Amino acid sequence: MVRLTTNVVALAALLAHDATAQTGSARGSDFLRFGCSQLVVERTDPLVNPGMAPTPHMHQIVGGSSFNITMDPLTIDPPATSKCTSCKMTEDFSNYWTASIYFRSPENGTFKRVPQMANGRLNGTLLEQDGGLTIYYMRPFSGSNKKVTVMKPGFRMLTGDPTLRTKSSGPSAICHRCLSKSERIMGGNGAPCDSSDTAAFPSKPCPGGIRATVIFPSCWDGKNLDSPDHKSHVAYAPGSAALAGDKCPASHPVRIPQVMYEIMYDTSSFADPAYYKGGKQPLVYSTGDPTGYGAHGDYLFGWKDGALQRAMDALGTNCFSETCPVLKMQSGEDLIKCTKQQQVREEIGNTWLKEIPGAPMVQ
Repeated sequence: MVRLTTNVVALAALLAHDATAQTGSARGSDFLRFGCSQLVVERTDPLVNPGMAPTPHMHQIVGGSSFNITMDPLTIDPPATSKCTSCKMTEDFSNYWTASIYFRSPENGTFKRVPQMANGRLNGTLLEQDGGLTIYYMRPFSGSNKKVTVMKPGFRMLTGDPTLRTKSSGPSAICHRCLSKSERIMGGNGAPCDSSDTAAFPSKPCPGGIRATVIFPSCWDGKNLDSPDHKSHVAYAPGSAALAGDKCPASHPVRIPQVMYEIMYDTSSFADPAYYKGGKQPLVYSTGDPTGYGAHGDYLFGWKDGALQRAMDALGTNCFSETCPVLKMQSGEDLIKCTKQQQVREEIGNTWLKEIPGAPMVQ
């Protein structure tokens, strides 16, 4: 067994689903990890386009069933208005959403949505979820101060930029990992967004799927629940890495749990090497982005009655990774049942489409 000498190395092992980390030690105590099943796939975005129906591009959404076209924090309290949550933790009515991915046929230019698939547990079995996302809440992986302050009701944020078509400067916070068949469940080796991953779409077939990672900032100004660009009220910790240490800039002094998404895309049906000849690749985000650089994630806080703070305070004792007795959990069958109808009915791309919903120009 390889000895893990630092929390950063332990994170790399755990996020890579490394079985050597399953020793019962506190190495997995720096994060909470759980699956959320698909709530709905639709063109809705109450953060960037509140009140608009439909919005310009398709999103995949998980979490509380109160998700709506408009989610004014002054009038909507997700824990109070949601009838169910598609997440494993029953006190989590937050909403988490990202853009969908489409396969563009090189033969006739039609599009089909790339389905999502369940992620793997650290013990090598699949999480109980129908598509959806895997959610992480992480405390600092370096430094001596592990304390984090959970966000307040009404808090929301955005990371990434759907208009990007080239690699951005700053921390590597959003990336794609190309998986071989043997890596389907365990997700490959290495920490998220390391040198094995790419900000762009993979340039080769991925028969085991693509694991996309979205890492949100870990520092908050402590005052604003949102900002006009949905980004300025939060910041990444100083340094070149997106994963947080225990420092925050003076402008954003409150260290919050760092939210991270993993999205598993089943590209096994789209892994023909012929699709990747001549430096081309066939995937397109629902924003019309064929590069992958425009990947992004949206977050709306909705935990009930201080449950997340209890969990973050318990990390390192009896709460770690996929096990946290201070939280209430539901069965996979129940979380999969939590779905809602599209607010604007349209075909999402489970069959072949002549154009991506919203008809964004593929740039």
